[in-house]
Amino acid sequence: MTFWQFYLLEINVTALLLCAVDKACARKNVWRVPENTLLLSAALGGSGGLLLGMLVLRHKTRHKQFVIGVPALLIVQLALLYICK
Repeated sequence: MTFWQFYLLEINVTALLLCAVDKACARKNVWRVPENTLLLSAALGGSGGLLLGMLVLRHKTRHKQFVIGVPALLIVQLALLYICK
């Protein structure tokens, strides 16, 4: 496994876990993961993990910046992966 494959795996797992933690905190009405942190994890390459978390956990699906922004980031990141190969 190359460095970049490992990095992408880790950032996507991290984004998914951040989404799960935020969802659990939302249910308990306690401290939440800031939206900027979630979006930053997606921008750093974890858009697939965050999108998976949004769909599976049904979290942040009413926020336009997530519903539009995260899939758009994923498309851009996949295109960059394709071009840079």
